[in-house]
Amino acid sequence: MDRLLCGDVGYGKTEIAIRAAFKSCMDQKQVCYLVPTTILANQQYEAFKERMKNYPIKIELLNRFRTKKEQEEIIKKLKLGEIDIIIGTHRLLSKDIEFKNLGLLIIDEEHRFGVKDKEKIKKLKTNIDVLSMTATPIPRTLHMSIVGIRDMSCLYEPPQNRRPVQTYVLEYDSEVVKEAIIKELERKGQVFYLYNKTETIQRKANEISQLITEAKVGYAHGKMSGRELEDIMIDFINKDIDVLVCTTILESGIDIPNANTIIIEDADRLGLAQLYQIRGRVGRSDKQAYAYITYKRDKLINEVAEKRLKAIKEFTEFGSGFKIAMRDLEIRGAGSLIGEMQHGHMDQVGYDTYCKLLDEVVKEMKGIEIEEDIDVIIDINVSSYIPDSYIENENQKIEVYQNIALCENEQDIKNIQENIVDRFGKMPKEVNNLLGIARIKGMCKNLGITKITQKRNSIVFNFNPDIFTMDIDNIVKKYGNKIRFSPAREPYITYKLDNNNVLKEIIDFLNI
Repeated sequence: MDRLLCGDVGYGKTEIAIRAAFKSCMDQKQVCYLVPTTILANQQYEAFKERMKNYPIKIELLNRFRTKKEQEEIIKKLKLGEIDIIIGTHRLLSKDIEFKNLGLLIIDEEHRFGVKDKEKIKKLKTNIDVLSMTATPIPRTLHMSIVGIRDMSCLYEPPQNRRPVQTYVLEYDSEVVKEAIIKELERKGQVFYLYNKTETIQRKANEISQLITEAKVGYAHGKMSGRELEDIMIDFINKDIDVLVCTTILESGIDIPNANTIIIEDADRLGLAQLYQIRGRVGRSDKQAYAYITYKRDKLINEVAEKRLKAIKEFTEFGSGFKIAMRDLEIRGAGSLIGEMQHGHMDQVGYDTYCKLLDEVVKEMKGIEIEEDIDVIIDINVSSYIPDSYIENENQKIEVYQNIALCENEQDIKNIQENIVDRFGKMPKEVNNLLGIARIKGMCKNLGITKITQKRNSIVFNFNPDIFTMDIDNIVKKYGNKIRFSPAREPYITYKLDNNNVLKEIIDFLNI
């Protein structure tokens, strides 16, 4: 198995990991659980211990805060097979780590590990199962999953009573910051303040203390010792700290349900997936959560940063992690599948053509027969478009057009239809017609029809005789003199319309 599990922040990916690890241990295999930060490693270690306390499963933690002697002892036990589950940071990728019988590798927050790390991971053992988990996969990983090189599963259901995080993207304003913190403190909540400069983080914490005198302010960053970090996080969990000023160490998986406001300074310097992960630290309870994503006043933001901020503002609803990753793929490109580059566009052939070519090669290598893609041309006198009065936002409109164009069967059409009605309300006639044409295209591909053209009150169906699958006897029986066959070099059928509903008549004709 080499599976990517894509689920939004707080959707329960860890739960799936725990169950997979348990199953692996029951089959006498060792499990390696790789996480990007020491804080997250500690949190997952506690979660695993709690869930498996009634079973004879030996769990250990390996990170930079373990003493040299403790690390040597753990490595020795790992090699002898005395440890079933090892949870750790990049330390697990060191050359001195050996397993007796590794069966499952779980990579948490997959997007935080570079290509070099992943190559090291693969060398751990050639024949192991790999489960990568993330809300926002890096473009290359997402791309590999989409074209079928890796398997992918998505978690779509949010936990009960969750609300989307209310997101504001704005220029930095100390009055807005003050108001946001006071508002959160008044409802007995806590605040994350993201400030990604370790050298001046203490000064920033003092500034906030002076701004809101009644707030208890603490700060945390990656250069602190393990004991210091642990003490600060415990104080925050116990509500002894109201506002925690911290660097991006809070990005991965930290779960504090009482913290429901986050303020991010200099957001234009952070990546799109990073911003999404950081915003996911709040809104982990049934309270309404708020995210204030700020950038320096009057600062000229480059085009890519502007696109990122626009995307984070646009994608606030549940399940947006996958869409964020897709937008990241659009902004950065997919990169090279072989080698270390994680981004970059395939300018020469265009992205769609590149995906198509790659998909064909993958299928060929798997021994799957490649079906020739029939490009069906439909030219009929029907208004089929999305009116501005129905969907005003251009980006959303393009997204809906793309989704309709990708429909391959009746189930796809129904799913899109439900999605459109759910998001934008009852569909006007023009959008219904658009879905009708998509439905006809799908049917034509299965029947071997290459072109449908309307000529006054008749419809002409051009077809490929080698793959045409319609029952001609049935057509003649049902329509008699309303149809005419033309067995030319490019054969076609002419059908006389009743002039009722053109789309319905075409669908009825194709359904014979």
